[in-house]
Amino acid sequence: MLHINRARWWGLTLVFVLFFATLGLVWMDEGEETAQGRRGKVLTGLDIVLANPGMFTGKRVGLITNPTGITADYEHSLDAMLRKGIRVTEVYGPEHGVRGTEQAGETPGELIDPKTGLPLSNLYGKKPVDMVPMFADVDVLVFDIQDVGTRFYTYISTMAYVMEAAAIADKPLYVLDRPNPLGGVRVEGPVLEEKHSSFIGLFPIALRHGMTVGELATLFNEWFFPKSGKKKVDLHVVKMKGWSRQEAYGQTGLPWVMPSPNMPTVTTAQVYPGTGLIEATNLSEGRGTTRPFELIGAPYVEGWKLAEELNRERLPGVKFREAYFTPTFSKHQGKAVGGVQVHVEDPATFDPILTGLAIIEKVKKLYPSQFAWRESGEPYWMDKMTGTEKVRQQIDQGKSAREIVHSWAAELNKFKELRGKYLLYPARGIPH
Repeated sequence: MLHINRARWWGLTLVFVLFFATLGLVWMDEGEETAQGRRGKVLTGLDIVLANPGMFTGKRVGLITNPTGITADYEHSLDAMLRKGIRVTEVYGPEHGVRGTEQAGETPGELIDPKTGLPLSNLYGKKPVDMVPMFADVDVLVFDIQDVGTRFYTYISTMAYVMEAAAIADKPLYVLDRPNPLGGVRVEGPVLEEKHSSFIGLFPIALRHGMTVGELATLFNEWFFPKSGKKKVDLHVVKMKGWSRQEAYGQTGLPWVMPSPNMPTVTTAQVYPGTGLIEATNLSEGRGTTRPFELIGAPYVEGWKLAEELNRERLPGVKFREAYFTPTFSKHQGKAVGGVQVHVEDPATFDPILTGLAIIEKVKKLYPSQFAWRESGEPYWMDKMTGTEKVRQQIDQGKSAREIVHSWAAELNKFKELRGKYLLYPARGIPH
């Protein structure tokens, strides 16, 4: 009897061991599947094209891209499209170049890609009329670039110029959509006034517009082009699958690649709509450091004092730490700089534009004789970046950052109403 009980005991033990081992394998498989699912959760416009390469059969394709045009497996769009049999014959790049090597404002050179032998041509600094002959030897144009969600970041202006040139050249344009890394729900900042239209802001949209490049292309083509008498382009937006407006970039499962040399992380993109405005002053915006747009300062700033003033404001989702740094290039190159580091604690409530204006407001208050606006002839650079002279004037008048943000509520609501007509993606439980 004892022998039978022992046999049964060992048999039951074996069953339990096998059961839990199998369960463990199931859990492991589910974990791997979940990780894989996360990585491929959002399918970009590029993914859709690669699954349906026949849409370009027999066409010579001109690809507008940079290092951000990649798959979830880090394969560049040029290589992936060629692998799928899509005949890419020309490659064009925006500011910073196809390879993303040039600093802001520098003109990329014309190169030959050593892997494919294709020419890598520069669109930066060129007007639509200059682009038309560059598109002569292609049948269709494809735009695949990750934007950062801020109006004065120039990739959407390049897209608008490409649209205009493609319309003149009678070439269809396919925009391969990608997520807005700031999400697609919140819309903030002043709306550009048409008299301040420039390459860092072509059309009357909000500074933080909350739209994807595909949505912006549709808005430009259907609203702003007809209003300004421009010919509409034969536009095809290749929509994403699986993206909803309220998603943070980290929820998409997509890798982050620097869109430009001073945009290293998603956090950089989060602060950029506000701290990017520091470019319009004599403060360093952190270029020449490993934390551009998060480190802010000048040789005349006492970091502890500025940090105390800013933390006293209790701005949403952010804290400030006194910081000291020496930029290796750009403003105050080689000089010891005092200032603050911006620490985003809650991206959901963080208001980057309020934060950027608060920094400028406090520095001007603490150091009135040393703070200065960056002049670029007429108008001031701040007026170009904000799209209005009112923000600079309000700061000069001693208005608080909160008062300034409140002042553009009416124009922002009008833009939101217009924007709502051109949104392509839902927000779960949130109206457009």
